[in-house]
Amino acid sequence: MDFHAASRDIIQRLRRELNPSLTYHSVEHTLDVLEAARWLSNAEKIGSHAKILIETASLYHDAGMIIQYKDHESASVILAKQTLPGFGFPDSDIDEIARLIMVTKLPQRPYDHLEQIICDADLDYLGRDDFFIHSFNLKLEWQVNEVRVTTLAEWCEIQINFLTEHQYFTKSASLLRNEKKLKHLAEIQQLCRREESIHKL
Repeated sequence: MDFHAASRDIIQRLRRELNPSLTYHSVEHTLDVLEAARWLSNAEKIGSHAKILIETASLYHDAGMIIQYKDHESASVILAKQTLPGFGFPDSDIDEIARLIMVTKLPQRPYDHLEQIICDADLDYLGRDDFFIHSFNLKLEWQVNEVRVTTLAEWCEIQINFLTEHQYFTKSASLLRNEKKLKHLAEIQQLCRREESIHKL
């Protein structure tokens, strides 16, 4: 199977066909998840074949956004099954890739090590310095596409709930990202309190 050709193909398609209004689910997000999946696979000592499966799933996990916003993971699986045979991927590997794509759907419920890795890669940014950039890109995407329009106070509450409930599943992600994620949670809680006090004036 030719991973590199498949990679080039889906990245080019995402660049051509994704709606520019997708400020969060952009090709940059896909490449970001791919990079996170690579370092996590190495850190978790995943074998070379399994690593290709995780990286391919990372490239396709939001590709369904080309077709539909709601339940885009299912559309991503359809695209993968239509495209990957042309690059020599056997059916058994495509089925594994489809499984890895679907586990990124929220709420995440991974059952094995590979699923844990792709889930952590998809939300790697929660524990990084660029968290607020990605967070407000999602807020903008929701607003522009009329998915959900929120005030700043409402957005803070959404983020507080999400960060509180979220957990990293792999040891590597937990060690590297948890501390910064908790720092972001504290910062948002402070911002939320500030917003509430302003509205009380």
